[in-house]
Amino acid sequence: MAIKKILISGNEAIAAGAIQAGCRFYAGYPITPQNELIAYMAKYMPEAGGVFIQAESELAAINMVFGASGAGARAMTSSSSPGVSLKQEGISYIAGAELPAVIVNIMRGGPGLGNIAPAQSDYFQATRGGGHGDYHSLVFAPAYVQEAYDLMQRAFDLADSYRIPAIILGDGILGQMMEPVSVGRQSSVVTGDLAGNTKNWALTGCAGRKPNVVKSFYLGEGDLEKFNINLQKKYKIIKEREQLYEAGFLEDSRIILVAYGTMARVVKSAVHSLREKGKKVGMIRPITLWPFPDKVFQQLAINNKQLTFLVVEMSYGQMLEDVKLAINGSSPVEFLGRSGGGIPDEEEIINRIIRFAR
Repeated sequence: MAIKKILISGNEAIAAGAIQAGCRFYAGYPITPQNELIAYMAKYMPEAGGVFIQAESELAAINMVFGASGAGARAMTSSSSPGVSLKQEGISYIAGAELPAVIVNIMRGGPGLGNIAPAQSDYFQATRGGGHGDYHSLVFAPAYVQEAYDLMQRAFDLADSYRIPAIILGDGILGQMMEPVSVGRQSSVVTGDLAGNTKNWALTGCAGRKPNVVKSFYLGEGDLEKFNINLQKKYKIIKEREQLYEAGFLEDSRIILVAYGTMARVVKSAVHSLREKGKKVGMIRPITLWPFPDKVFQQLAINNKQLTFLVVEMSYGQMLEDVKLAINGSSPVEFLGRSGGGIPDEEEIINRIIRFAR
């Protein structure tokens, strides 16, 4: 497939990126504001030789993904906040069975049914496991429609390589907005010792080989603890290798703004406006929320004791905790947040910076 540029929504870009990355099984259940993703999959997955299923519920969808992944398929589901909550038990089972899968959450306002406006209040759910047990999922937070498309290749590749669930965490703005996107074949992001994953663990029939077993159930004394210890070793490797972020104007800044996803677009505009006013302001945009890119924060805090960080979120302080943990008291951390459909705007951010930078 040649590279071409098309105008497409974030939801459609995620679906297109998934198919291009080799996703051949999708199961989901409709919920606003991510329904365009399901519609795209319904139309184009069969054309790609894949399987599309509109399941009877979110619980059914995630368990279908569990089964398809266990059989070796690149499998995916998507939903929005309350729907993803219903999937958490299945995601825990997938993590416990060490299976790859991609889960998309186009966040909306909460708690409860909330509304269909954008929010970022599912950060804890995504980065802290969400379901039961000591597990993690890779979590990617695109800020642009092009990035949403591109990150699907990374999500599927790393999910396969580490045998781990991968979450794409977007919001209602990213899902609904349209931007030009270059679509076409992408190269695998997997190199070195992660390359060449043949899925020899998959349940593809046992003719000619020893039977495979996929499970998350360990009743032997000490067996589950040994399994958990091995999981933690894997997570440590991922935390070391897979931190991604975008940064700007860090060299001379006295104030660093921190935001992810759609909120980072507003923050970036505020940073440029403040720089034009002579304010020494920079920015860090985490692209991976787990593993959180704590190395860049630690290095900044060590090298510059005069820094102040301002975390801006469409929540009441969830990523804020990871920033504080990374900085570990070396620098002051301020916070600006709204939720339930409220979005801090550029003027609000600039006024906050001017107020505490005097």
